[in-house]
Amino acid sequence: MPPGDIPLAGAPAHRAPSAGELDVRVLGPLSVHHGGAEVTPTAQKPCTVLALLLLNHTRVVPVPALIDELWQDVPPKSARAALQIYVSHLRKALTTTTGLSLAEVSADVLQTVHNGYRLVVAPGRFDLETYHRLHRRGHTAMTTGDHRAAAQHFRAALDLWRGPAVADVRPGTRIRAEVAALEQSRLTTRDYRVELDLRLGAHRELLSELAVLTLRDRLHENLHAQYVIALYRSGHRIRALEAFHRLRHNMLAEFGLEPSPRLKELHQAVLTLDPVLDRVEVVPLPRLPVVDLPEFPALAGSF
Repeated sequence: MPPGDIPLAGAPAHRAPSAGELDVRVLGPLSVHHGGAEVTPTAQKPCTVLALLLLNHTRVVPVPALIDELWQDVPPKSARAALQIYVSHLRKALTTTTGLSLAEVSADVLQTVHNGYRLVVAPGRFDLETYHRLHRRGHTAMTTGDHRAAAQHFRAALDLWRGPAVADVRPGTRIRAEVAALEQSRLTTRDYRVELDLRLGAHRELLSELAVLTLRDRLHENLHAQYVIALYRSGHRIRALEAFHRLRHNMLAEFGLEPSPRLKELHQAVLTLDPVLDRVEVVPLPRLPVVDLPEFPALAGSF
């Protein structure tokens, strides 16, 4: 297995970190370790600097962007000097824990680039980098029709999440935007992975997971549609109808809205035992133009 790669359905293979290699996690509470040594700062502002640099991994974050994140619209006159102190403290912590010299940390890990900073983490030891790598592999497999490999890659990517990204960091506008983009990516990946599992015939295996997810996300129509289909294909027709009516009740109670026409079509198909339910799509999968997959017009498309 190439260095930094991970098994399709598992977590990264662990090895002892060499000098300078950090174990970094942002898909949940922020965590930076080297071996057993903690690098994550306890003070809020250095933690904010670290979080924004990690969320922009390998990209330069300009000094004005960091100052704006730390103080929003009212930075003090000493903001630039204070930022330099926070970066200095981070570099010293990295020097202490990694065994690298301060010059090596400044050159190779927490770099000054023009009017900004860039943080570089070794591939394979950073959950966000691993997540993006697995997501790309899953998307490639999905577009070429390899549904089983795509589902495995997406499942491994989702297993990296331990909660909301940088959940313990007080966000400003930039961290909030990065976290929102990551959360949308996670939800889309989950939608695709459930859809792939349904197409692979794993409807029974999905029931427990979907029961929990639909309780947590009470208004997500795609998720409820997938649950209705999984229940129906598993022989639980009454429960499938109950799942639809629970969603309808929640939507009416909170927003005065009816479910989408497509979800109502799904409900009608359950009532009439329509065979389209054995092959219906909830979330259309992207595919390359050369791949010719059949369409099912009655319910094809996104709810």
